[in-house]
Amino acid sequence: MFTGIVTDIGSVVAVEQQGDLRARIRTGYETDGIDMGASIASDGVCLTVVALGPDWYEVQISAETVEKTNIGHNGWQVGKRVNLERALKVGDELGGHIVSGHVDGVAEVVAMADEGDSTRVTLRAPKDLARFIAPKGSVALNGTSLTVNEVNGCDFGINFIPHTKEVTTWGDVAVGDRINLEIDTLARYVARLAEMS
Repeated sequence: MFTGIVTDIGSVVAVEQQGDLRARIRTGYETDGIDMGASIASDGVCLTVVALGPDWYEVQISAETVEKTNIGHNGWQVGKRVNLERALKVGDELGGHIVSGHVDGVAEVVAMADEGDSTRVTLRAPKDLARFIAPKGSVALNGTSLTVNEVNGCDFGINFIPHTKEVTTWGDVAVGDRINLEIDTLARYVARLAEMS
């Protein structure tokens, strides 16, 4: 489990197809404190550490994960910056919301506009996921816990303050980018209960 509070920005330094896709990610985390098999959310995708070096870790990414995330849509290429978060530990502060790292689908950035020092980003969710997104509800986008401002059909808006743009990869985003989307777990269960009634 994660909180959606990004704690490092990593960069992809190697990608190789070895049956599954294997990626090496450079990180500022102290890797001697990372266990083999640990889970690290990388752009919101919960991935398992399979190798470690002095300032990097490697993950193996299944074809299913490549297909369902922006890893396959945008392609992780050498130099790509990714939002990182280590798994939640008992007793850690829960500053965002409960995030599983299981991406539900990919949203597309359809508009951006500066509003004062902040940036309003409009994203388009897949139709089957849009019903789970509500104004003032939570979503995880590329692993970042965010509050939804408004919803209009499949489109929804997020406001990014300067701090968020500085400590995540959201300062790099452009119209047309495809973004990993994880809907709020509570929204999923509420919808399921409503279906069963």
